[in-house]
Amino acid sequence: MATGFVKSERLRQLPPYLFAEIDKKKKAAIAAGRDVINLGVGDPDRPTPRTIIDSLKRHVENPAFHQYALDQGSPELRRSSAAFCKARYGIDLDPESEILPLIGSKEGIAHLPLAVLNPGDASLVPDPCYPVYRSSSMFAGADVHLMPLEPRLGFRPDFDAIPADVKKRARLLFLNYPNNPTGAVADLAFYEDVVARAREGGFVVAQDAAYNEMFYESPPPSILQVPGAKEVAVEFHSLSKTFNMTGWRVGFAIGGAPLIAALAQVKANTDSGIFTAIQMAGKTALDEYAALSEPIRALYRERRDAFTGALKNIGWDVTAPSATFYMWIPCPNGMSSTEVCGRLLEEADVVVTPGIGFGQTTDGYIRAALTVETPRLLEAVARIGRLKIGS
Repeated sequence: MATGFVKSERLRQLPPYLFAEIDKKKKAAIAAGRDVINLGVGDPDRPTPRTIIDSLKRHVENPAFHQYALDQGSPELRRSSAAFCKARYGIDLDPESEILPLIGSKEGIAHLPLAVLNPGDASLVPDPCYPVYRSSSMFAGADVHLMPLEPRLGFRPDFDAIPADVKKRARLLFLNYPNNPTGAVADLAFYEDVVARAREGGFVVAQDAAYNEMFYESPPPSILQVPGAKEVAVEFHSLSKTFNMTGWRVGFAIGGAPLIAALAQVKANTDSGIFTAIQMAGKTALDEYAALSEPIRALYRERRDAFTGALKNIGWDVTAPSATFYMWIPCPNGMSSTEVCGRLLEEADVVVTPGIGFGQTTDGYIRAALTVETPRLLEAVARIGRLKIGS
């Protein structure tokens, strides 16, 4: 006798996707007629620059672009990605074999574990982290080992604390600097250490560089600037936050040819590439990186400074991040992150993200995204201040 549908064990092992749950609560509040200030999900509020939009308009008229895209991505986008990496990082990349366009960096990050992990392998995942690192490792059948990001180490993992048996089974290490949600950055010395450990331990490094271009002072480095890194590392770049293109779904992976070929093989069996007109608009964005990215950074720098100053004025302990558009804020007065977020939504109509949603070790923090205009940020702080939970 037939029974009702039962989800796969892989899906049942996953927690509810954090941002979907937050969005559900936010929509309920808005439906009730409340004036909600949403500092939850990191989605830029400003539109994509006009130059990129006009590029898409031109290229969407080309009927040749209405057919299936090339599995390896368009040669034009790959060449522009290589030129960007050379100008920004001084990295020499072969556009034919060391660059792979992606349907957003999230897609590539989700597919890489299928290319490098076998069931029973260990995947080293930071805690807190972007949830896809955990879920993609689980889908590949690997055991996830969480590495707390230590505040004393600048929100970096303590690699020496990883158990010896886990190190023996480790085949993949996820990193994300500049970091979501903490805003922490990494320097070349850190990457040099990581590359040396990867070469010695025989594991692959997946460095999520989605926020590399959202810096306020010094430009963050690429892990591929380290000699020998191509042999062990894949770095994921995204146009989403750099150019206000989250909905366009375009990014690219860079690394040594064997690693890029393995990722491309997974992609060839799971998707049909990016709409070519969008790839050409992505090429325009990268070609005009310097002119387009600085005004976006300046906008978030102004918001960061205003929000940080206002929170300090009401007695909250905050540190301005040097990169990303996120504020990683310690919970006041020993409160849990879910308690703080619940009170801010219910009593102040302000949406922020609980730290516990990013990992097991981060219940003492909340994350706020600087994705509303400065007057709304200041209004959010004024509402929070009236609750008197931070002083």
